[in-house]
Amino acid sequence: MKIRKLGLGVIGASLLVLTGFVSPSAAGVNVNIMVPPPLVIPAPPPVVVIPGTYVYRAPDVEADILFYHGYWWRPYEGRWYRSSRYDGDWRYFPHDRVPHAIRTLPPDYRHYGPSNGRIQHDDMRRNWRQWEREKHWDKHERKAERKERKHEQKEERKERKDHRDHGDHGDRDRSDHGEGHRGR
Repeated sequence: MKIRKLGLGVIGASLLVLTGFVSPSAAGVNVNIMVPPPLVIPAPPPVVVIPGTYVYRAPDVEADILFYHGYWWRPYEGRWYRSSRYDGDWRYFPHDRVPHAIRTLPPDYRHYGPSNGRIQHDDMRRNWRQWEREKHWDKHERKAERKERKHEQKEERKERKDHRDHGDHGDRDRSDHGEGHRGR
């Protein structure tokens, strides 16, 4: 009797597996990575270059999207996603496969203003390789730094001149007008 019950149990279990009531994949691992919600971007967004990098961001888009080396990158809930289009089809990318330039952006990169102005999407798509190869933005940053330094020097000269012209004239004024030197 025990052998008969055991035999019926084995046959019953085999039938359940064969008919699909119990599937072998039920014991598998389920990895569910959320995809970011779609972005509604009616036109290709202008971008700005993040200073010190060749990473571009779209400041007018509601979510963070970045362009680097021909792909758009998007952080979402602690994960990174990549797309060939600015408006989506986001695919999860493991952290260790995200480019170093993206992973090491300064935490406040969103607050950097467009030091080189806004770049139209088509110009960026057409020129990003050449700009990076020729270190285009490095030249612009050095030029901007020189311009800023020149401006600061001009302001310092103006302040020194104003100080001389409007400063304490005391004895210096008299000596300039010939007073105080009589009879010496």
